[in-house]
Amino acid sequence: MTNPTRVICFCLLLSLCIGCRKTSGPTQSVAAPPAAPQAELNHSGGGNAVASETKYFKGSIGSSLDLQMKLVRSGDQLTGNYYYQKIGTKIELKGNVDKDGTLLLEEFDPSHKQTGVFKGLWMTNAEDGLITIAGNWSKPPGEKGGDKKTAFSIHEEPIVLTGGAEVITKQIKESNKRLMYEVEIQYPQLSGGSNPNFEKFNQAVRAAVTKKTVEFKKEIIAPEGEEPPPAGSMGSDLTVSYKVALVQDDLASINLAVGSYYQGAAHPNSYSEVINYDLKNGKLLRLADLFKSGAKYLPAISAYCISDLSKQAKAKGPDGMLDDNSIKNGAAATPKNYQSWIITKRGLGINFDAYQVGPYAAGPQYVLVPYSALKDLINPDGLVGQFAK
Repeated sequence: MTNPTRVICFCLLLSLCIGCRKTSGPTQSVAAPPAAPQAELNHSGGGNAVASETKYFKGSIGSSLDLQMKLVRSGDQLTGNYYYQKIGTKIELKGNVDKDGTLLLEEFDPSHKQTGVFKGLWMTNAEDGLITIAGNWSKPPGEKGGDKKTAFSIHEEPIVLTGGAEVITKQIKESNKRLMYEVEIQYPQLSGGSNPNFEKFNQAVRAAVTKKTVEFKKEIIAPEGEEPPPAGSMGSDLTVSYKVALVQDDLASINLAVGSYYQGAAHPNSYSEVINYDLKNGKLLRLADLFKSGAKYLPAISAYCISDLSKQAKAKGPDGMLDDNSIKNGAAATPKNYQSWIITKRGLGINFDAYQVGPYAAGPQYVLVPYSALKDLINPDGLVGQFAK
């Protein structure tokens, strides 16, 4: 027989459970702790990860294979593609980066066959917040030669574009055995997106590098009746590479590094040239366009640069090779001294080419003038007003 006491206890327990459910409202599942927003995911070496954050890189595999890479990061997951600048065919990528910055990227051909593996470290530069990825590339495990590793290193470019737009590299390569010259030029072009001013920017860049090629060849082509350089002698060359200072939907700031050598010269020549472009209004920018009308911006920039160059020289000691007179003359507040400038999110970058503020052996110099030093002079409604707040 059933024990009456056990029946009574069971009924009381059942009543208590039903009572608890009624007082707690509708049936609910236990809620998990809310996930941290993507923007707050802090990865060692990788900085803060933002959902679907797109980053662009330039670098190389080995010593000669220049490449460009596009990576989309969502949390720890990475997707994207890369291509060798000499070839242009995009190779798909898929992988991840963990909380310690350890990166793994697998590459695939158009048939989805794995063709290689990138293993490296995702590192954030504390000074500018840009990413460097370095490590080794190899063929997939198990394939012939899969144990051979080739070092790679790529560096993030400060590019923030929307609407599917991106920066691609175009090349000009030319050589002439008879006249003994070579031309190798890399220059940026904006691709995709719907901004009609992108093509105006592209035309301005193409015109600039084409002009350099024409001027170079004029200097080396032998005049009518004159013999070309003798076989075996050192020839002439022109090289142009570029670095993105900043590219976003409303502006593009590009730093061109130009190098040339003419047969018989004592040493090569090198200098910088910049292209700063207003993508909102479709025009090249002047330095004056960044400041309020009538603002005395050159004296302010000059004073900062002279002070900074002097500090750089003292920090280098005898190896600095910059003297006070050269600095004061080359960085004086004159327009000719401030033709090579770039826009960054942190300030105006000023290039001083070789010979400008010191001897050739000292090489080029660079000063970043923070917007805080120019805040009262900058046009708040201009293109750099967004950075000077």
